[in-house]
Amino acid sequence: MPPTRHHRGRSNANRRPDGPRRTGRPQDLVRRTAFDVIRAVDSRDAYANLLLPARLRDRGLTGRDAALATELTYGTLRGRGTYDAILALCSDRELRRVDPPLLDVLRLGAHQVLATRIPPHAAVGTAVDLARDVTGPGQSKFANAVLRKVAGRDLAAWLDIIAPDDMDATTRLSVRRSHPKWIVSALRDALGPERDEIDALLAADNDRPRVTLVARPGRATLAELEGTDPAPYSPVGAVLPEGDPAVFAAVRDGRAAVQDEASQLVALALAAAPLSGRDARWADLCAGPGGKAGLLSAVATQRDARLLAADVTPHRAALVTRAVDDRAGVVVADGTVPAWRPGSFDRIMLDAPCTGLGALRRRPEARWRRGPESVAELGPLQRDLLRTALESLRPGGVVAYVTCSPHLAETQVVVDDVLRRREDVERIDAPDVLTGIAPSLERVRVRDTPYAQFWPHRHGTDAMFLALLRKRPA
Repeated sequence: MPPTRHHRGRSNANRRPDGPRRTGRPQDLVRRTAFDVIRAVDSRDAYANLLLPARLRDRGLTGRDAALATELTYGTLRGRGTYDAILALCSDRELRRVDPPLLDVLRLGAHQVLATRIPPHAAVGTAVDLARDVTGPGQSKFANAVLRKVAGRDLAAWLDIIAPDDMDATTRLSVRRSHPKWIVSALRDALGPERDEIDALLAADNDRPRVTLVARPGRATLAELEGTDPAPYSPVGAVLPEGDPAVFAAVRDGRAAVQDEASQLVALALAAAPLSGRDARWADLCAGPGGKAGLLSAVATQRDARLLAADVTPHRAALVTRAVDDRAGVVVADGTVPAWRPGSFDRIMLDAPCTGLGALRRRPEARWRRGPESVAELGPLQRDLLRTALESLRPGGVVAYVTCSPHLAETQVVVDDVLRRREDVERIDAPDVLTGIAPSLERVRVRDTPYAQFWPHRHGTDAMFLALLRKRPA
């Protein structure tokens, strides 16, 4: 959990946030904004990456204020498991009996005390002020007592208490790295022979991800993204060291976009995969919100091909429309019930719905929202979508099966299950295709398979899986 500078965000104190206000005391918009987002995530399954930018805009928080609100929000969500273990020792109530808004204040306060450079007395004081605002004077006394106990030790000392060396390895990692135990076990299994990297992977999940941009070919150039650094792997990617991506006209115009580097590379791999015959009709079957579709449509246009992007929800299809170029078509359609004839496409992207365990850096709340049962629930849909994709592919064409999850049951198990009944489909060596695009890319192969897996701790990307499948020519 990265440190942040001591700053209380008082410059915007004259603005009134949503919710109660005590007269005679300036509002701390920074912490109130972080709390409101955390509360919305907890109470109504909101997505922090969507809600927080809107709250920052609505409340006029920019610069250091916005940076602190972002750190407090994401840091609290990432560290929730660790903080709850500490709070449980400092509270005379079971946490399940603490009112949910107050518990969120305590988590936010624990993050300020243990993982930022804010002086402990100020961290406790601002959290108590927040508790008074959102829960009342009585509860603020409880918050003060608990957080003073939290402030009695630093994070390292607390970790030695809540996750000692003699604790079983999975539980210890779960507490220290703030991941549910089932996710720790699943990620260790996905690492396979390199399972000793599990601590580094969990730590990387808790790091703030770098902001990576894509210059969509033929629509923008990397030169337009002045002040960025070249992306390590993607030939169309750039890393923004700091600041708002919207400062670039190309981003505001939709010719460039924020896109994880692994997401860029799997789209480029589909475009580069060898096929036989015609190469004019491409499809993205689960295209929302449009990152991969935007890049694919740009590449397709350069090669005089045309992309059809589909999504089952109108809202997400509308987002795709903004991302693709004028040659692309966008339809609202269920990928398991195709609105096109079999064998219609030469290249198909299937970015299947999944648990999102590969993007916990960007959506930390997902680790608390999902349970192991969600893997089993998604399995039939993933298989149905892959079967439909293969039926929609002409002989000689290529499908990219992609998930933003490394879980074995969502990745190679799905592909192997579907292909077990098909003799007309062959696997293309995805790591070979990827290294043709990014020669410096290493350690992306899944064991001795032709599948590829990106990792946060190895590549600085989301943990994205890629299988490239070609239907044998007739």
